[in-house]
Order: sequence, then structure tokens, then C-alpha cells
Amino acid sequence: MVDISEIKVEGWERVVRGVDPDAGLHGIVAVHDTTLGPALGGLRMWPYASEDEALVDVMRLSRGMTYKSALAQTGLGGGKAVIIGNASTDKSPALFHAMGKLIDSLGGKYITAEDVGIGIEDLDQVRETTKWVSGLSIENGGSGNPSPYTAHGTFVGLKACLEEVWGSADFSGKTFAVQGIGAVAKPLCEAIRKEGGVVVAADVNEKNLQWVRDHLDGTEIVEPNSIYDVDCDVFVPCALGAVLNDATIPRLKAKAVGGCANNQLGEERHAAMLQEKGILYAPDYVINAGGIINVSCEFEPGGYKESSAMPKIENIYHALKEVFAKAREDGITTSEAADRVAERRISEGQKVRE
Repeated sequence: MVDISEIKVEGWERVVRGVDPDAGLHGIVAVHDTTLGPALGGLRMWPYASEDEALVDVMRLSRGMTYKSALAQTGLGGGKAVIIGNASTDKSPALFHAMGKLIDSLGGKYITAEDVGIGIEDLDQVRETTKWVSGLSIENGGSGNPSPYTAHGTFVGLKACLEEVWGSADFSGKTFAVQGIGAVAKPLCEAIRKEGGVVVAADVNEKNLQWVRDHLDGTEIVEPNSIYDVDCDVFVPCALGAVLNDATIPRLKAKAVGGCANNQLGEERHAAMLQEKGILYAPDYVINAGGIINVSCEFEPGGYKESSAMPKIENIYHALKEVFAKAREDGITTSEAADRVAERRISEGQKVRE
């Protein structure tokens, strides 16, 4: 039995806690804003030190999803869910069935998807107790692995970055320092190489580095902490968040930053720090929206079709161009510009509802 209770948080439409000791569940779902549609956002499983720590994370992530969906024009709002636990040792069908019941209690106000610590097979189990699940396996009527779509969206976003800085979307001869060679970065690196770009790679995982050796012949590999010092054109963060901070930004030699990692800025002020250094920043929630755009297409009439999703993912290029133009026009950082564009769309959506 899942014990469900409300957590009152100003500025969020609903935040609920679900606890089921028998199933090992201690989860939180945060619905930030549904002005533009039901709140879509991934389910994360992480060994948070406390519920307070989990709450801070789910609030931050759900707000980010509202802005990401608004800029990506998915027709959806923003939400997020977390399970407090170790994804390597604590998973079970009972856990995911209980989480499904917690999600189902919101009656479609929140739609879950894949995130850190959660795979498609886990979502298939969540789906057994709620229909409000996206990003399912293709066999179960979903769109499957979102990583290639996130990679493609990041790739077209990099085209916008190249045009903004160099006046051309030509990858040839440009060096891309890629931090983290995971499921999204692998196809992204292949696309960069195919277009004539040079990749320098770093990762803490030896298996990922072996993939680089096997698939990206001749690619330079550097130590994880040395990736910030690479003489490159574009720094491509594809690993953890908060990698753009007081310690790392002074070391960057790039003219642009664009990658698929979430929450790349250590603090909001670091966007200004990048700008002062003459580095173009592609706001992460704009350039990495390909996966969520793809998943959102599962809710279109007739179900998911890749032919419908791809043009929307390609629109990331235009979204970034709009953000860069807004930043120039208003004399603000690209991060502030992205927020303003998203807030305008949410405001327009509110007026339509009224």
C-alpha cells in the first residue's frame, strides 16, 4: 500500500510524496506547470542522502522541464519524479509497481519518462500500474531509446552555434572537446566526425573509452580533468551537471559551449562569466531537448511516428537561433534569453486558457 501525501511548495502546482516500505519506495513527484499541457519529465533513481536533498533536486529538475518543453514547443508542461534508492541494488518489480501507483494518483497531470538510473525495462514495469508513461520500448508501443534523438538535436544545435560564432555551420577542421562518452555522446561524436569535425574525448568509464578507440579511430583521449584545458573550438559537456563553474570556466579555450548534459552551469551567474570570456553558451535545456521532443510525439493522434518527431527535433536549430538573437537584442546572456522566450510562451499559453 502506497502512502501518498502532499508537500506544499510555493510556485509548484503539486508535489506529492509516496512511501511504501514493503516495496522499498520513497518517491516524490513534482508537477511544476501544466499551462501548456500535462507535465512531462523523467523518473530519476538516485541514493539521495535525505528527502530534503531529493526534494531540492526534483523541484529544480521539474522547473527546468517546464522551460524545456515551452522552448521545444512540445505542447506539454514540466514535471519530474525521483525515487530515493540505489539503482544498482534496490530495483524490483514491486518498487516500480508502487511508483506507478503514485504517478497514477495524479490522474494524468504528470507523465513520466526515462532519466538517470532508470531504463526502458523499468518504465515497462511502471506501465503495469499506470498508463501515464512515455518512452516505452517499441514493442510496447513507445518510441524506444531517446538517446539517438537527443544526440541528433544536440548536433543540429551545434550547427546553430557554429553559425553564430563563425558564420558557417561547417564542422570541417573544428575541434570538439567532448566530456563524457555515454549513450548520447556516442552518436553525437559519430555525427561530428562524419561532418569533418575533430573529437577529443574524456570519460571516467574505461568501457566508454574503449568504444572511442574501437569506433573513432585516431581520436585523442585525455584525462577527465584535462578536458577543460583542450585547445578546441567547442566544449561539449555530455556528462554531469555544474561543470561550468568558477574553477573550470577560466581554463576553457573554446569559443562555444554546447552539449547534452543537464544543468551545465554551476550557478546562473556562470552564464555571464562565459559571456565575459567571449564564449557562446547554448543553454542546455534548449540544445538537449531532442529526447523529450521525441517522447512527446507518443501522445499525438495515432501514436508515435518518427517521421513526425524528426522535424520537431530539427527545430532545435531554430530555437537556438531565436535565443541567440534575443540575447543580442536585449543585451543579456543566452541563458537569460532562453528563460525569457520560454516565459513568453507560457504567458501566451495562459492567456489562451483564460
